[in-house]
Amino acid sequence: MFAVFEDGSHQYRVQKGDKLEVDFRVTAKNGDVLSFDRVLAAVTDSKSALGRPLLEGACVQAEVVDEHATGPKLEIGKFRRRKSYSRHTGHKQKYTAVRITSINVPGLAE
Repeated sequence: MFAVFEDGSHQYRVQKGDKLEVDFRVTAKNGDVLSFDRVLAAVTDSKSALGRPLLEGACVQAEVVDEHATGPKLEIGKFRRRKSYSRHTGHKQKYTAVRITSINVPGLAE
């Protein structure tokens, strides 16, 4: 069984046991359970359910694995020739790593 859910402005296709990186949550601690209730679609081997736009009563449960992870450093360089102007900065995006523990959709059994 897999499900497609929305978190923030991102959509994720997940199965039970998948590990993924979602937007940073300040209050999340290791071992906490997050619930994503904006489920757009769910599919098993024999059935499928599509929301219009969401599936009522469906949720994806996930456990926080790494609460303060950071992505790769993105380096930004700006340069204007013959103007004696150069600028160099960088950015590391924060995210929260989670592992999917269960997918609950009414009417669909795993």
